[in-house]
Amino acid sequence: MSRRRLKPEELDLWNQVARTTERLAPPKRAPIEDLPILNKPKKPEPKSIAPFTLGAVPTASREMRDVLPALSERLRSAPLKMDAKSFKGMQRGKLKPEGRIDLHGMTVAQAHPALISFIMSAQSSGKRLVLVITGKGGKRDDPGEIAPQRMGALKRQVPHWLTMAPVASAVLQVSEAHIRHGGTGAYYVYLKRLR
Repeated sequence: MSRRRLKPEELDLWNQVARTTERLAPPKRAPIEDLPILNKPKKPEPKSIAPFTLGAVPTASREMRDVLPALSERLRSAPLKMDAKSFKGMQRGKLKPEGRIDLHGMTVAQAHPALISFIMSAQSSGKRLVLVITGKGGKRDDPGEIAPQRMGALKRQVPHWLTMAPVASAVLQVSEAHIRHGGTGAYYVYLKRLR
């Protein structure tokens, strides 16, 4: 949108108003740092912030600041609900999964019903340990993105889905797979026995 030029009468009116005004000065106050305080703690040095102009692409590495601990930490700190000996064998990759589902390339909308169907059919067929392969999630380095984005939607969603109905009643334990079964791109799901 282009600006229009002021007409001479508008400019005269503005100048008349401007001559009748006085500049407001902010009240003089002593800075908080100058007030006398006994045993004043030292202020930490502020981190230097690189100048940023509107519309510029950030150059510094973007960090995700999560309130929750990392997913692998949450899975490791989850209470043990299965036999400790079997759990150790599973963690070391000694137990062989009896079934597996590969969710690579699926969208979240496709993977969720596929996972539910797989877990329920695996439990009904008497399987105890199954492997759910999600992949680690790709890395996007799009310099045009302003806000950081998390990667690996299936990797984050699958453990959450396994705690929700209807599969929560079938799942006993979830943990990251051993490297020989996919490592951080897969999960062991230990199922309850049908009664």
